[in-house]
Amino acid sequence: MSLAERRLLETADALVVQFDALEEQREEFEAILRSMTEAVVVTGARGEVVLMNGAARQLFGLAPGAGHTGREFVELCRDPRLQEFVARATVGEGGVLNGEFAIQTPAARHLEVSAAPVRHGGAAARVLVFHDITRLKLYETARTDFIANLTHELRTPLSALCGYAETLSRGVDDRETERRFLAIIDRQAQRLARLIDDLISLSDLERGLTPLKLESIEPSELAAEIVDLVGERARRAEIELELRCAETLPSIQADHDRMQQVLLNLLDNALKYTPRGGRVTTEVLALSGGTNGSRDRPGVAFKVIDTGEGVPAADIPRLTERFYRVDRARSRELGGTGLGLAIVKHILQMHQGTLAIESRLREGTTVTIWLPAALL
Repeated sequence: MSLAERRLLETADALVVQFDALEEQREEFEAILRSMTEAVVVTGARGEVVLMNGAARQLFGLAPGAGHTGREFVELCRDPRLQEFVARATVGEGGVLNGEFAIQTPAARHLEVSAAPVRHGGAAARVLVFHDITRLKLYETARTDFIANLTHELRTPLSALCGYAETLSRGVDDRETERRFLAIIDRQAQRLARLIDDLISLSDLERGLTPLKLESIEPSELAAEIVDLVGERARRAEIELELRCAETLPSIQADHDRMQQVLLNLLDNALKYTPRGGRVTTEVLALSGGTNGSRDRPGVAFKVIDTGEGVPAADIPRLTERFYRVDRARSRELGGTGLGLAIVKHILQMHQGTLAIESRLREGTTVTIWLPAALL
């Protein structure tokens, strides 16, 4: 074999090694792209798509198997503001371009976009990275709403406390007026204390700082205990209070104090919004149900049925939100904090239970909670 032939073979072997290394790098690069949760799109000098990962296809609602390489980005995303951003990034010279967009196609999303220059095949290209911050924006909105609602809820009793206390400090000649003002101060102070207690309770539940003290509980005994606790209040309001329990009920494994809190909240709401002469019924029955898709697990249902004003259908899904009220003025007048059902929801989740609300205007409301039976 001549020297030229040996050098040719050596060169061929070196090229094979380099090709293998390039292929390995390409596979690694594609594996990284596939595993990225961020959507990545590489566009060429004319704005055509050179490369796109699965997260990008999912973000823009594109079929996984369809060919998108070579098509212009504007054909894949119909949002005009995002199209303009990509166009500016394509013609831009160097540097990283950033933007934030709310897009509606194919679904409502809030995106943070970064565009950086790169060389692809010797030509200028841009790497676009899309960060989906939709959930973060929802959290920010929820936090802002919570602070606004909390401020409003605190301001009302505090304004009353300050106003009546200032009036009393200047002196009131009428003894009856003085007693009335003191009663208002006491009522508003109790309302403020309830609000703070509920906020602390809800915060502990959401952060998992409330460990359950599980024990075997007889559902009929628990229901009778709670109905007895609100009996005097129902009599004063001239509301008929009824308890109906099935003859045979399985035990439940639950935290007694927390379940007492749940049922008291439900009966408290029912009595608040039921007019004089109305009726509030508590039913306890064995009922199969479950969570996580299981609907055949044995359990116990507690139903609180009232003949009150009812709730509009559009408001029912939001009743467990913090501070959400259908009738804000009346709820505050009756002393509600707007946190009761939010607390109920979290306690039930901790017990692997469920909550359902049915209501018709001027016909009443039925709230059903379900808890799994204790394992034998």
